[in-house]
Amino acid sequence: MGNKAFVLVAGDRNDSAAGHWHGGVGQAIKRAIRSGYGIGRKVRVGHVDGEVVGYNIGNFGRFNGATFPLVIETEFGAVKCSLDEVAWA
Repeated sequence: MGNKAFVLVAGDRNDSAAGHWHGGVGQAIKRAIRSGYGIGRKVRVGHVDGEVVGYNIGNFGRFNGATFPLVIETEFGAVKCSLDEVAWA
């Protein structure tokens, strides 16, 4: 897969406790890396081939980085995944 531009979407959270989630995101990303899911790792999401292209640093919302730390590029687009949803290809 070739290089692609990274798009950063500005967000906002009106909650003074937002910093409490940062530790969970960092821990999830470190766990993913220790488990072998580094950038460039070929993976499968179900029956779909993909590649780890980044890490989800979002700290709030339904698909936050603490639960879905991996960003996988597939032929259908980029998806956020948990470690339970991917396998090494």
